[in-house]
Amino acid sequence: MARLNMLLLFLVLGSGLLLVRNAYEARRLFTALDRAHTEAQRLEADSQRLQAERHAQATNIRVEQVARQRLQMKTITPALRQSADDRAASASGAKR
Repeated sequence: MARLNMLLLFLVLGSGLLLVRNAYEARRLFTALDRAHTEAQRLEADSQRLQAERHAQATNIRVEQVARQRLQMKTITPALRQSADDRAASASGAKR
């Protein structure tokens, strides 16, 4: 009878330890899941903000402004077109 009582005592203690370990692991995993959800929400907000910025940067007015300022481009006029055609014709004539 004493052996049976000792065996049952060890089984109850082992079961209690496993229960505590599993509860700890569940809390740890829940915390990690909550952190992952928070990070996903932050990344989604960043993604939406970046998409809005990209959309704002892609407007025709913004593209034209960047082309004028950074690339020093000009709007084409008939005079500019004529001079470019003349240069192309003189360059091809000089090669012959």
